[in-house]
Amino acid sequence: MSEFRIGIIGLGGMGSSHAGYLRRGDVPGTRLTAVADTAGERLDFAADRYGDDVARFDNHADLLASGLVDGVLIATPHYFHPTIAIDAFKAGLHVLSEKPTGVYTKQVREMNEAAAASGRTFGVMFNQRTVRAHQKLRDLVASGEIGEIRRTVYVINNWLRAQSYYDSGGWRATWAGEGGGVLMNQCPHNLDLWQWWVGMPQRVRAFISFGKYHDIEVDDDVTAYVEYANGATGVFLTSTGECPGTNRIEIHADRGKVVMEGGQITFWRTVKSVSDFVATYPGGFGEPEVWRCEIPVRGGGGDHAEITRNWVSAATKGTPLLAPGVEGLNTVQLNNAMLLSAWTDGWVDLPVDEDQYESALREKIAGSTASKGEGGKTMDVSGTFNM
Repeated sequence: MSEFRIGIIGLGGMGSSHAGYLRRGDVPGTRLTAVADTAGERLDFAADRYGDDVARFDNHADLLASGLVDGVLIATPHYFHPTIAIDAFKAGLHVLSEKPTGVYTKQVREMNEAAAASGRTFGVMFNQRTVRAHQKLRDLVASGEIGEIRRTVYVINNWLRAQSYYDSGGWRATWAGEGGGVLMNQCPHNLDLWQWWVGMPQRVRAFISFGKYHDIEVDDDVTAYVEYANGATGVFLTSTGECPGTNRIEIHADRGKVVMEGGQITFWRTVKSVSDFVATYPGGFGEPEVWRCEIPVRGGGGDHAEITRNWVSAATKGTPLLAPGVEGLNTVQLNNAMLLSAWTDGWVDLPVDEDQYESALREKIAGSTASKGEGGKTMDVSGTFNM
């Protein structure tokens, strides 16, 4: 294939950003050939910006059937990622989805099944996996150098948002329009990184405030506690109403502690394993010798175009995906488990009971009183559920 033709479905903020780097040539061997959006003003924008070089469609089905694309990048509101992806796989196209891959686990599972059946390449825009510090931390944990993990503490509360942010679109911060708040909008990258570094937990207990700092109906403050199969525990804390915020993860293990903050990784390595020291040290008090090791990190990363380049390479050359689309299910599992735990005031086992979550989400949508005046109507998502 001499040229990989890409169509973008959803030409809002993120879709336009993806179009920008594609048009600049930041993904060699590709060409933006088509865009689709249901909003006429976005198609007018495309006409002004791209002219006749890029075909324009007012619905995704016509774009998929046009024969003008080899793969699509989906950047619509969250609920429609799985629906459009499934249609694209049926059309024989490769798919790169914006995060999150969906709102609830049932629709994401069905999307993953469609991807597997199609034989096409399926990626997700987890661009934070390209950050070199994030990769270095993953490599350090995977090497076994830190020993068995005992506890993780991930504080990511530097997501401050003003009320005007939530008022900027009718779909924002509503159960019907977005399917959630900080967990669904700001934190998919963080939830993905957490499980990418240390794996998925077995069960979750979450304490969530809905509209604590803003006039919204969805989550804007979260503290979640998780338990892993080996007995390790973890805490995940996030908010859009605190300042100054923190972005820091601590991983406590049998050979010390690793901390990543501000792009820097520090490993406090114990000369002797903690478990051995506890079992054999005769003095009662004391602790093993600890070495402070600064882990070198070279390069930045985090570029959306890097994920797109990798996806195209996977589709055309068989290169392994850095962010396989099927792994997007893990993030939605964590999101759904935390919300369901708060709604039921109890523990939630993973994988989440997908029927229970879908039913609970339906109740939230049915009981929604969200209203944002003119331009604030949330979308009809009834067709995205399995009726």
